[in-house]
Amino acid sequence: MRSIRKFAYAAALGLSLLSIQPTLAAAEEARGSFTLSHEVRCQNVVLRPGDYTFTVDTKGSFEFITLRGSNGGTSAMLMVDTVETPKPDQASRLVLVSREGQSFISTMELPHYDISLRFAVPSAGTSK
Repeated sequence: MRSIRKFAYAAALGLSLLSIQPTLAAAEEARGSFTLSHEVRCQNVVLRPGDYTFTVDTKGSFEFITLRGSNGGTSAMLMVDTVETPKPDQASRLVLVSREGQSFISTMELPHYDISLRFAVPSAGTSK
């Protein structure tokens, strides 16, 4: 009976080590920069025209993006709605959509880091 318990304990320990391994070998932190030529909204944050840097962080099972404006511009940390795998041979880009005269960041595609980040955008019929 004791040997079965030891075996079960060893098996559970071995499986838990295997499940921790992918987190220890986490992918390179996604980071980069972009320039906005006009005012754009990203979820509830208004980004003025200018240069921005970003980093993508994983906290538990959630992805966050931190935006920092150059020259003391807007800084924000936002939770990403959905993380997807980009299509093969896709270029890095920021996808904007227009709703009632305002621009919103819909998607940030980062194939170099093998992620595509999707953000909440108001539906076409709602006004903000």
